Amino acid sequence: MKEKHLTSFFERYIEENKVFKEKKALQSNYTPEKIPHREIQIEQIANILGPALRNELPSNLFIYGKTGTGKTVSIKHVTNTMKELGKERGLAIKIIYVNCKLKRVADTEYRLISRLIRDLGTDVPSTGLPTDEIYNIFYALVEKEKKTFILILDEIDQLIKKAGDEIIYNLTRINSELKQSKIAMVGISNSLTFTSDLEPRVRSSLSQEELVFPPYNAVQIQDILRNRSFEAFKENALTPGVIEKCAAYAAREHGDARRALELLRVAGELVDRDKREKVEIQDLDKAEEKIEKDRVIETVSTQPKQSQASLYCILVLFEESEGKIYTGDVYDVYKKICPMTDLRPLTQRRISDIIAELDMLGIINARVVSKGRYGRTKELTMGLSSHMYKKIKKLLEKDLELKQNE
Repeated sequence: MKEKHLTSFFERYIEENKVFKEKKALQSNYTPEKIPHREIQIEQIANILGPALRNELPSNLFIYGKTGTGKTVSIKHVTNTMKELGKERGLAIKIIYVNCKLKRVADTEYRLISRLIRDLGTDVPSTGLPTDEIYNIFYALVEKEKKTFILILDEIDQLIKKAGDEIIYNLTRINSELKQSKIAMVGISNSLTFTSDLEPRVRSSLSQEELVFPPYNAVQIQDILRNRSFEAFKENALTPGVIEKCAAYAAREHGDARRALELLRVAGELVDRDKREKVEIQDLDKAEEKIEKDRVIETVSTQPKQSQASLYCILVLFEESEGKIYTGDVYDVYKKICPMTDLRPLTQRRISDIIAELDMLGIINARVVSKGRYGRTKELTMGLSSHMYKKIKKLLEKDLELKQNE
């Protein structure tokens, strides 16, 4: 009976979708043929990278702008066109794209270079070789290709945060060692002050051009949503006012078109699951609630181990205590947790800094309170539902390789 019920459950997914025509048009990795309100930036990128098509080395390019302002989709649009042209005309050009935010891709210098080597068709161990040797393998493969390379490092600030800025210095100096190939670098960052945090010698080695992508306004986001929804949804699947409300949500989030597209996609998925045919305005509210939950999970899973350990201690205290908890309480539990996770204990001051970071991310709420002659401390509260922090606690136990407390 159960198998029959499951078969009938899945049959509706095999049938024609009543809401979506081409759902991938709403996904963040989709590159549309037309990108509204980014024509100027696309032309600037094309002008900077264009010399690569005649086997000349373009300037290094750094693109800045907040999340969802069209940085990645614009660079992919330009480089995809360059790739196609290169293939048609037999031009010696190769484009490599790396998202530095992904786990185990660019969290160390070694991992990034080994990933680039794999993109060039050669396997190397994911760890173990000396750094000099891994660079030598990379140099040799690049030189053998006899091409102009464009290396796109998306979320480059995350790479520097995890691996340091020495890697940027090494990549910019590579052309002095190459005779038959050349490499231009494109860095994409959400941080407008990214390069100012680099060491002076690294900054001076870049010789880069810079582009800043401004946030979209609500009217521009409506245009983007209309274009994509025409590709993504069946005719009349969106009720009047859905696109306008979705754009208003995104404009509130500082012009984040990616968030608007995600909201529209998730709303459509919820409608599809309910076996309905139209996305209503209220479906956007449900979609936003679901996205927020998913975002908390993603934020927690990408935190450094020390931050995860600190948050785990806070969750343990919330479960054990019905009253308020303070920074000192967290540190007491943290000292007991460290030996169970093979972490080197940090100072209480550093744990206080981590708590401030968790507060900034919105995972917890921390406010400074006075304890009279005992000084000041932080009082911690959590705005998440009990269901959510049970989910987070399980995730942390797995990431920290802790045995689940009975």
